[in-house]
Amino acid sequence: MAQLIKLQDYVSRYEQNIVLYPSRFVRLKKQKWLGLKRAFETKDRSLFYPESPIEEDWIVDKPSFLERFKKSIWQQNNFEEVELENESEIVKTEEDDLSFEYDAKQYSRPQTVEELKQQFLNQLFEFQLKWASSTLTEKSNVKKTLYYDELLKYYLQRFPDTFLVLYQPLFQLKNAPVELDTIMITPTDVWCIHVLEAENSAVYVGSNDKFWVKKKGDKEQKILSPVISINRTEKIVKSILDKYDITLPVQKVILTRNGYIDFPSVPYDLKIVEKRNYEEWFQKMRSHHSPIKAIQLKAAESLLQYGLTNSKRRYEWDTEES
Repeated sequence: MAQLIKLQDYVSRYEQNIVLYPSRFVRLKKQKWLGLKRAFETKDRSLFYPESPIEEDWIVDKPSFLERFKKSIWQQNNFEEVELENESEIVKTEEDDLSFEYDAKQYSRPQTVEELKQQFLNQLFEFQLKWASSTLTEKSNVKKTLYYDELLKYYLQRFPDTFLVLYQPLFQLKNAPVELDTIMITPTDVWCIHVLEAENSAVYVGSNDKFWVKKKGDKEQKILSPVISINRTEKIVKSILDKYDITLPVQKVILTRNGYIDFPSVPYDLKIVEKRNYEEWFQKMRSHHSPIKAIQLKAAESLLQYGLTNSKRRYEWDTEES
């Protein structure tokens, strides 16, 4: 399950500590899933009947308050994989934020491991929205539509844990907000992804002009060329990475899972992924087995520095200080 490090212009805890949270999420997910799967396979009924006590309490390590203010990743040297540190101090608000428990009340009892896994991922998806819209002291109001955003679920639920996603991010550049295409940072590449999806089996006729044509049956419609948007995203991403001397390849792709793209003069540096070659591209992306890399985290931190953030102070902090 890929990690949502930036969601539009919401505040994100990854912005505060890109070293800590990616590895913490991987560990959290692994601990919770193994415990849940073990309970299902051993027919531990208590887990699926909440009124009964749960036999085991799988608790994820919590970060200390001071961990929030660790030095920047630029001061972290000679590491490839980020490991969690043992911590003793726990802030109650942070503890509540980081707790994640499978809620059996949301679903009927699963009949198979695959059904259980999907229920688990759906609840973890909602948990990720929490991490991508709040910190210890601030929070952003999440639009309800994002909880039902199938494209966002696709990015998070279908790709490896080591992929870091900036979904429809807004960047602040030269005092002006700029909306970019979705950016996915893998251990080996940075992917700029523009998705074209409307009716099933729609055909997009591409060109180097300002507009493309979308065809469905006898109907034709002009749409703004996605090349304009994907080129803008790539240019901004590359300029930021170059500024911080980060040598990570930047890939750009126009993607449609349920349609076709007819683009005779595709630029050499642009990948077209559509219904005919989607499965091959998708399986190649999913086959990544590399751990989270230092250069990947540096790339993520450099991009997050330009993310636009709209948030407000959390109510519980105002109450404690009054």
